[in-house]
Amino acid sequence: MGADVWDRLVAGGAARRFRPGDVLLPQGAPPTHVLALVGGRVKVRLTLPDGEVLLLAVRGPGEVLGEISVLGGDDRSATVIAIDPCDTRVLPADRFRAVVRETGAEAEFLRRALRRLREGEEWRAETAALPAAKRVVRALLRLTVPGDGELDVGLNQTEIGQAVGLSRGVVAAELARLRELGVVTTARRRIVITDPDGLRVLAGWGRLTVGNRTIAPPDPRQGGE
Repeated sequence: MGADVWDRLVAGGAARRFRPGDVLLPQGAPPTHVLALVGGRVKVRLTLPDGEVLLLAVRGPGEVLGEISVLGGDDRSATVIAIDPCDTRVLPADRFRAVVRETGAEAEFLRRALRRLREGEEWRAETAALPAAKRVVRALLRLTVPGDGELDVGLNQTEIGQAVGLSRGVVAAELARLRELGVVTTARRRIVITDPDGLRVLAGWGRLTVGNRTIAPPDPRQGGE
């Protein structure tokens, strides 16, 4: 968003820190405030009426959290949970709406909401149509927030599965294949992308050379679930 809007939000909010695993915004809660995420990453999770959990997104520094509920006057549509220690600024709903009005940022936030809606629709279409291999690869790319140093995904295998509609076992098998190709490393509850360009190739764009081997993108007729 525009620097003037962001600066106003950060300057006008009260500082609050969250530890990994803390809930920043609970699903179903009233829209009393927004959070400006200054540092750290969060995951956005939706719990369906039948108890099924879907992982919707990962957000990083520079994001405003909970703004759609505040602007629309609806209860929180999803739960936001800290992945890392998170530094935020809390703005009451009325103060946030005043900043939006005074800076003329209504259209900007509408564009953000529509962009996220389009992203969600594209992801759902891929989940319905693509094989497991591509779904896992594209999830890793989508859910990784760039930062300093290595690209730590910040999610476990179960959560990757919740993002793309796959079981933990299928995700583990696909990660093992990616580990053999040298594009990721894995440890207990940790996934690190070591070759982002190679992972983009496996997502369906071009070819990747590893040693003496040329690896084509996954065949959509194979490895599906």
